[in-house]
Amino acid sequence: MRLLLFLIICQCDINSVKTHSASNPNVILLMADDLGIGDLGCYGNRTLRTPNIDRLAEEGVTLTQHIAASPLCTPSRAAFLTGRYPIRSGMAAFSRVGVFLFSASSGGLPSEEITFSKLLKQRGYATALIGKWHLGMNCESSNDFCHHPLSHGFDYFYGLPVTNFRDCKPGQGSVFLKGVQKFLVVPMQIAGITLVSLAIVQYIGLLKVPFQALCYCFLITAISVAVLIFFFYNFRHLNCYLMRDHQIIQQPLSYDNLTQRLTKEAVKFIGRNTGAPFLLVLSYLHVHTALYASKNFRGKSKHGLYGDAVEEMDWSVGQVLDVLEKYDLSNKTLVYFTSDQGAHVEEISSSGEVHGGYNGIYKGGKSMNWEGGIRVPGLLRWPGVIPAGAYIDEPTSNMDIFPTTVKLAKAQIPTDRIIDGHDLMPLLQGKVTQSKHEFLFHYCNAYLNAVRWRAGNSESVWKVFFFTPNFSPEDSNGCYDSHVCFCHEGFITWHDPPLLFDLTRDPEEKVPLTPETESRFYEILRVIHLAVDNHTRSLHAVPNQLSWDNLLWKPWLQLCCSSLFQSCYCDYDSEGSLLEVHSG
Repeated sequence: MRLLLFLIICQCDINSVKTHSASNPNVILLMADDLGIGDLGCYGNRTLRTPNIDRLAEEGVTLTQHIAASPLCTPSRAAFLTGRYPIRSGMAAFSRVGVFLFSASSGGLPSEEITFSKLLKQRGYATALIGKWHLGMNCESSNDFCHHPLSHGFDYFYGLPVTNFRDCKPGQGSVFLKGVQKFLVVPMQIAGITLVSLAIVQYIGLLKVPFQALCYCFLITAISVAVLIFFFYNFRHLNCYLMRDHQIIQQPLSYDNLTQRLTKEAVKFIGRNTGAPFLLVLSYLHVHTALYASKNFRGKSKHGLYGDAVEEMDWSVGQVLDVLEKYDLSNKTLVYFTSDQGAHVEEISSSGEVHGGYNGIYKGGKSMNWEGGIRVPGLLRWPGVIPAGAYIDEPTSNMDIFPTTVKLAKAQIPTDRIIDGHDLMPLLQGKVTQSKHEFLFHYCNAYLNAVRWRAGNSESVWKVFFFTPNFSPEDSNGCYDSHVCFCHEGFITWHDPPLLFDLTRDPEEKVPLTPETESRFYEILRVIHLAVDNHTRSLHAVPNQLSWDNLLWKPWLQLCCSSLFQSCYCDYDSEGSLLEVHSG
């Protein structure tokens, strides 16, 4: 009898542990930057070595139709954190620029938005963001930190407030040079010629111009030129820096052993929280340009510096998986790997080396809603809970991570707003076979560009385009002349009727369907137009966080660890002992 009672108690304890691990797991979310779906071995790459990321696929589920909510960094990351289309939070631009460019801009993820990190923190999770943020910093002063990660549910932040630009790394060129030449140089030349002409006609007496007005015009022009020269000359110091929580610890950013430092912070965070549930978002700078790799990886891949960076990131993923095993946390931890959007196909260095990734068979890339811009890696591993080696070819979204993690933490899904993501667990565990995403809406900035329809009574996944970007050169796979594709007149072609593709038969989006080749052509368009109408009615006006006013650099919001007169320089990031690195 005692033996039977002992066995019953043991079984109850085991069931209790299983229930706890299945309902309050640790959550590790790994996000690459500008990584192509074709860059990974588990998605078909045979020349880049990614054994640790591939291990996630072998030991978990591979999503083959995993879709980023936007083909650009800022809106995609906003959707990822909130589970909502970025148009709902004001994180989709009506202007040409669709991401934050400066650390001293006033726009950012609104405080009214609810992130999964906020909800998990309320449930007792330790929360950390390590790496890239790119969702704003301050609103009205240089220390209000209204958009900072710590204001959005993270206990700990170590990383970059904006992003990794070419301008951050000396010798790597500038992402602003073409824009400055195109939109600022000519107007300034015109202003200068006008002022000189006015001064000449005033001097020879052909026209009476008030001397005071002329002086004011000269002064304003001179100040504008001086501010622009100062800003772009000091761009690296003003925008490329490393923070720990609210403190700048390295300004400008140093790329020396940067991935090792990010990885070390992640490993230490896990080590500090082995006894309680935690959320870790490890947001890599790889493989956004400027590309970099430490000496242990530089020159080791078959694809130049880009390949070196991918393989270094894979090493980092391996370190995270190893520390989970070290602390016996693998079975208690959901691990997710993705990219914020597809590879930036137009990235070519000044020396002609390809610095963009590979999107496999898919057309286009970053900034476009062709599949190459939005179909991204989606890998999830949770031993004992999610089956190993499974593939799911159903439409899923990076917005799905919000409801998935919130439900696992037994937090409450907000009911005062629309959540566009869906819980992935029933699909991952095989309890259902079809995605809850009947429709997915693909925005180019704030403009509805395309719609995907997974019809319940059909195997087909339909996709329509209302407009498409004009590639330059025309026979290329991107907008090489402008570095990215834009969403405005002059850069796009409207289609009436819309272009229609069946992605199940034509995933490369090569041949648009017509009424002659698809008998249900007009019926499919009718259903999609009804879905668009319903979706549009669900949208509400919100402040535009990416307006020109919110995008522009504001000197009073500039963070500086010393002073502007000392070029904002400091380095408090003591590396200590870095993790041992093996590139092979």
